[in-house]
Amino acid sequence: MDFSSKLLEQAVDEMSQLPGIGKRTALRLVLHLLKQPKEQTEQLAGALQNLRQNIKLCKNCFNISDTELCEICANPSRVSEIVCVVEDIRDVMAIENTGQYRGHYHVLGGKISPMDGIGPSQLSIKPLIEKVSAGKIEEIIFALSSTLEGDTTNFYIYKQLEGTGIKTSTIARGISVGDELEYADEVTLGRSITNRIPFENSMKS
Repeated sequence: MDFSSKLLEQAVDEMSQLPGIGKRTALRLVLHLLKQPKEQTEQLAGALQNLRQNIKLCKNCFNISDTELCEICANPSRVSEIVCVVEDIRDVMAIENTGQYRGHYHVLGGKISPMDGIGPSQLSIKPLIEKVSAGKIEEIIFALSSTLEGDTTNFYIYKQLEGTGIKTSTIARGISVGDELEYADEVTLGRSITNRIPFENSMKS
């Protein structure tokens, strides 16, 4: 792709690094921004810069937050004794949209994937085990995507929790095997949370 401007080429190169954005789509987006009022483009740039500089991770659940404690963990009406373990913020948003879950979350920040060089130490698994050991949690719900990496991560955490006496469950397999949680429709995901099953039962299927 030939560019008449090095500045345009640089902007397209940066935009095309975003997930699902190819060079042609990146060019279309950049040209669209150029057509907008300068103030609108500056607002976008400012919002992204502000996000990068000021975003925090909740000190309790590792969800993305504006403050040290996210709105979910700070909400006294939520059931703190039940914790739903998810991969990232997108899964929290997907489950919250169902309106079927009133507990807390624990965001791992990924899944165990040796092929990608991601091990347990690179995820927020240790803080989860520490919370369980402190006796503050009664049930852990595994809500990772039903992929090989998701199942491996579930099983690793389950083995770490052996002997603690804590109840472990997993979302019902209304979510197809191999599917990413964030793409499930709200009704199916909501039913999967409501009809969760003991985690040890999931290993027999």
